Amino acid sequence: MAGGRETCLTLIGFILICLKMVASAKSAPEIPTIDQAYSKISNSITVEWATVPGATSYLLTAEDGDTVIETMVANSPGTVTGLKAATLYEITIRSISAAGRSQASPPKQAKTVLAAPILEVSSPSSDSILVQWEAVYMAIGFSVSIMRANGLGSIWKENTTNTSLTFTSLEAGTLYTIKAYAWNANGIPGDDSTCNQRTSPRAPANIQVSFDSGALKASFSWALAEGAFNYTVMALSDSSELTCSTAFSSCTISSLQCGTEYLISVSASNDAGSSKSSSEVTLKTVACAPGRVMIQEDPPGHLSVAWSNVDLGDYYVVFVKSDDGLEVHCNTSLTQCNFLSECGFTYFISVFAYNKAGQSPLGDIFNYTTAPCCPSDINPVLVSSDRVEIVWSPVRGAELYETKAADGYNTVECNDTAPACTLSALECDTKYNITVYSFSEVRGSNMSCTPQFITTAPCSPEIKNVSRDAFSMINVHWRSTNDDATYTVTAQGEKGLYQCSSMGESCTMRGLPCGSVFSVTAVAETQAGRSLPSYSVPLETVPCCPTGLTVTQITQSVINVSWTIGRVAQTHVAVLESHTGQSKCHTHQNYCLLGCITCGINYTVTLKAISATGLTADCSYQSHFSGACCPLGVKLYRLGSNGIRIYWQASRGSASYSTDLYGSKGIFTCTPSAGLSFCDVTEIPCGDVYTVMVSPVAETGLKLTFCPKKIYSVTCSGSTLGMVIYRGKRNEE
Repeated sequence: MAGGRETCLTLIGFILICLKMVASAKSAPEIPTIDQAYSKISNSITVEWATVPGATSYLLTAEDGDTVIETMVANSPGTVTGLKAATLYEITIRSISAAGRSQASPPKQAKTVLAAPILEVSSPSSDSILVQWEAVYMAIGFSVSIMRANGLGSIWKENTTNTSLTFTSLEAGTLYTIKAYAWNANGIPGDDSTCNQRTSPRAPANIQVSFDSGALKASFSWALAEGAFNYTVMALSDSSELTCSTAFSSCTISSLQCGTEYLISVSASNDAGSSKSSSEVTLKTVACAPGRVMIQEDPPGHLSVAWSNVDLGDYYVVFVKSDDGLEVHCNTSLTQCNFLSECGFTYFISVFAYNKAGQSPLGDIFNYTTAPCCPSDINPVLVSSDRVEIVWSPVRGAELYETKAADGYNTVECNDTAPACTLSALECDTKYNITVYSFSEVRGSNMSCTPQFITTAPCSPEIKNVSRDAFSMINVHWRSTNDDATYTVTAQGEKGLYQCSSMGESCTMRGLPCGSVFSVTAVAETQAGRSLPSYSVPLETVPCCPTGLTVTQITQSVINVSWTIGRVAQTHVAVLESHTGQSKCHTHQNYCLLGCITCGINYTVTLKAISATGLTADCSYQSHFSGACCPLGVKLYRLGSNGIRIYWQASRGSASYSTDLYGSKGIFTCTPSAGLSFCDVTEIPCGDVYTVMVSPVAETGLKLTFCPKKIYSVTCSGSTLGMVIYRGKRNEE
């Protein structure tokens, strides 16, 4: 009985569960159908579906294989959040009512968009913004845009595959909004990031500097820079750095140093950083008072004040006040001033340095007492080449005068209370440094008196030799110890007077007539005077060359040279020279026959005239062409009934020829064209015997007639060609 009851109860429970399930299936809402699922934000997916009747809410589920995220929503569309970026999810939905929840809908896949890049922005310069970010998962490119934060102006957008981008040509000190997003391989954009960045300001412009020289401080002003929050002024020198900061357009730096050059720069800054420093402006403070002042009287009557150069001193003003109340000053950019002074006075001296900033502080005041004055009107009088007399006017404060004449080796002195001195036993052509010093017991000798330089008259030169060159010029050489002297050499004879000048030890006289005798002397001259003339030297010029020279070719190998005899010439040497050799003769006559001459060679004709003492004059004349050689192989050919062609072989050196035919019925001449070795004679009678001569023509146009002649017989036969018969050579007398 107990086992039957247990079985009955189990069956009843199962039936109740089934009834409950049936009742539940009848009351649960329908399964919704997903229309679409998409992602617009990297951490969420939005789902759209048709509304299920009776459903009060919906359960959205997103699963990526690792995690499951569920979200309850009231109606469509619904969004699942808390997802991973760029991740593929499987999306399902269940409808829920009071009776229960439906089964899960068919799944639908959706992928979240890319994450937004994390931006780091900065402004490296006043006109640029640098945008940087880390790589974004699954991104293949990025879009970055920038515009002014106030919305004015246009948007500048750039696409890139890099992880940084610089926008340039921006406005300085301006706030910009930067927006960036990544996209995937399908070109789908991801989340965007937005941030603001201000460009750094430009460097301030129009910097003005105002320097207070008395207080040694400077005020600076500038034009405000766009977007600048603060300004810093820097004054930099070699030894210090001073600054001032302000939010306004001016500030002041104190405690500047004298004699210092500062480089002033102004920079602007904001939350983006500092601008570049402005173009540097130079500020020069007043110079410090000059130091190391030195005063000397060199020479007396000229007070020299010198001091050390000070930094930033553009120029200096020296004030000199004498003890009689007279004050003078000088302006100079150097470190020395010279003043006229008078002997026996005390002067009070102060030196100031100036520049554009103003006057230096007052330094020490100095005093100086001058020495006795030097004689100002020294008058040296040259008495002779070995004596000088000097006189001058008495000067105030001088009790004694000391005169010194020095030539660098020896010194001649004289001391006297009188204002005059005679210096004797001096050397000729010697430069003396003559100084007159004044002396007083209070100051002693004034050793800065101006010297006078006097040079005595020059010494007489000594002629060493007189020579002649190949061009009949006379070279005169002499010996002299004079400095900077001009020498004049004179050759005087029956044909006149000739001169040459030089500052050295020789000169050349040209144009002296040939065949003459002269007396040669030399004189030296300087600014100090003129020397005595040297001892004279006799001079004989070369004999005169013939005024005319004639060269005549006698035969092919013999040439006759003739001339007119020149003045004082006793014999002559004629030379005919070429690259093949030389032909020469020496004669007392006025002609020479020169043989063994090679025809067609260019010769140089030289003639020497020799006097009784052996002086030779070389007389060169224009080159002479000896004449062409006679042609070879002269032949005649008949041309037609009354024409003859004369043919020959040109020989060396022949440029042109002339042909003559002598017969009983006339003389026939022909000249060939240039470069040809034949010529034609027309209208010549036949039946006659002709003497034929082919003569070379000289460059002068002269026909040379020493070549051999040939005899030919021209017959008159029945043939129109006829016959030309060689008869032999004609004997020449």
